[in-house]
Amino acid sequence: MTEENRPRTVRLEDYAPPPYRTETVELDFHLDPHATRVISRLTLRRAEDALPGAPLRLLGDGPKLVRIAMDGQPLAETAYRMEGRNLVIEPGENAAFFTLEIETEISPEANTTLMGLYISGGMFCTQCEAEGFRRITFFQDRPDVLARYRVRIEGEKANYPVLLSNGNLIESGDLDEGRHFAIWEDPFPKPSYLFALVAGD
Repeated sequence: MTEENRPRTVRLEDYAPPPYRTETVELDFHLDPHATRVISRLTLRRAEDALPGAPLRLLGDGPKLVRIAMDGQPLAETAYRMEGRNLVIEPGENAAFFTLEIETEISPEANTTLMGLYISGGMFCTQCEAEGFRRITFFQDRPDVLARYRVRIEGEKANYPVLLSNGNLIESGDLDEGRHFAIWEDPFPKPSYLFALVAGD
């Protein structure tokens, strides 16, 4: 076991609340076994006791960062950086409430850890407990961050006729080139480790 993969000891006395709270999460999955594209749209609010301009740390474990935007504008390269596997963003002192859009790319077929989004028996599956969500996208992947989720899943209809996620199905339909989609909405705030997605037959 490498030092990077060694389990970390988490102590209660080391706990600190996050300086920003993720309130809503919109996820858009374009399923492909080799290269699944994930677009996450987050609304965040700075905590009352947080310092203005405090950095936002989003945990990651393998997703490829494609692009990032804040309040609809591409984020300047000087406003974010990678620290190890994690994405650190400098929102600025005036960012008390803002939106982030992050596009990542992952390979479910190559994911043999059975954490995050992977393929098993020809189906897309997820395992996010306890720290698997960070394999899908950069996020505050911690149990004290509760948010409401809206999830759009798109995939090939012939191979993946069933598209499931948490909550209630609010829309579905066919697309061009033999693809289809489903949109799920969970009205109850939940931690990221409870997120689930299944696509298959």
